[in-house]
Amino acid sequence: MVLKTFGWSFAVTALGLAAAVLYGGWEAFGIVAILCILEISLSFDNAVVNAGILKKMNAFWQKIFLTIGVLIAVFGMRLVFPIVIVAVSAKIGPIEAVELALRDQDMYKQLVTDAHPSIAAFGGMFLLMIFLDFVFEDREIKWLAWLERPLAKLGKIDMLSACIALIVLVITSMTFAVNAHQHGGTHVDKAQTVLISGILGLITYMIVGGLSGYFENKLEEEEEHEHELEEEAKKSGKPVSAVAMAGKAAFFMFLYLEVLDASFSFDGVIGAFAITSDIVIMAIGLGVGAMYVRSLTVYLVRQGTLDDYVYLEHGAHYAIGALAVILLVTIQYEINEVITGLVGVVLIGWSFWSSVRRNKRLELEGSAAEA
Repeated sequence: MVLKTFGWSFAVTALGLAAAVLYGGWEAFGIVAILCILEISLSFDNAVVNAGILKKMNAFWQKIFLTIGVLIAVFGMRLVFPIVIVAVSAKIGPIEAVELALRDQDMYKQLVTDAHPSIAAFGGMFLLMIFLDFVFEDREIKWLAWLERPLAKLGKIDMLSACIALIVLVITSMTFAVNAHQHGGTHVDKAQTVLISGILGLITYMIVGGLSGYFENKLEEEEEHEHELEEEAKKSGKPVSAVAMAGKAAFFMFLYLEVLDASFSFDGVIGAFAITSDIVIMAIGLGVGAMYVRSLTVYLVRQGTLDDYVYLEHGAHYAIGALAVILLVTIQYEINEVITGLVGVVLIGWSFWSSVRRNKRLELEGSAAEA
């Protein structure tokens, strides 16, 4: 099971490390290994959340996620995305951006750093909305009940998540503008960029999340009336409508997963520049790490881990909330990537331990009831 799920990841690891040695020797080998570990540690919460969505999709769409999805994640976000950032920031063409990345790595790194506020605002708002919508929903299973019960009651207020997210964004952009002014900067335009980028992140979440939620609900309705639909299909001879609906639902959930992965990868891409500014080594290291995140997602789905350890999804969403806050804070202040990674690991580890304790308690209660 492990080899079947992680086989491609192991193969890509071997190829990536070999390519690193050929490209830059053993020093490049070490940097690629560090980047791979960084990507996995920062994105473990991503895998848990992805698994919660992916388990609703059939085997076909799970394969699409592992093939086309990997290409988007590895080549799109880990290789193309940093180049696009430089091209937009420096107002140059993508080919010139690639030449700059290979020729003048210090300038390339500086341009990416300059673009960080807008990237962090977009990703931070997208992730913040995911967290808020999760904690404001009334769930049967509660992890931190003392916190989740009152939040679920507040969640009955329409559009509360969007209102809180916009308030956070306005405060963040205003703080950025005030601090820039106090330090003699002229970054009012950057504060506006932060505001616009954050709003775009919110809009992206609403569009993609709204569409995936809509078609997911439609899919559930189809499943509830599956027998009736089959009978009607037999009479009419046109069973296509139900299949098409399932396809739309899966497609938008897949799209939602890709945008979610893109938001999660922001911290990994930015954090990688603290280790190396070589775009080739960075792409290899983060790409290998992204493969493991994908394989881990599928492993969690096939093993039914989220069903066995019911608080894992809670822990992952709290990690998302923490990452959203960290991204918004890094617009103005620098935070070490180790802290970013540890926050997610600690929260997920805590939720896993809580799940184990819950399972043991239920097992003891079941044994007592039988006795």
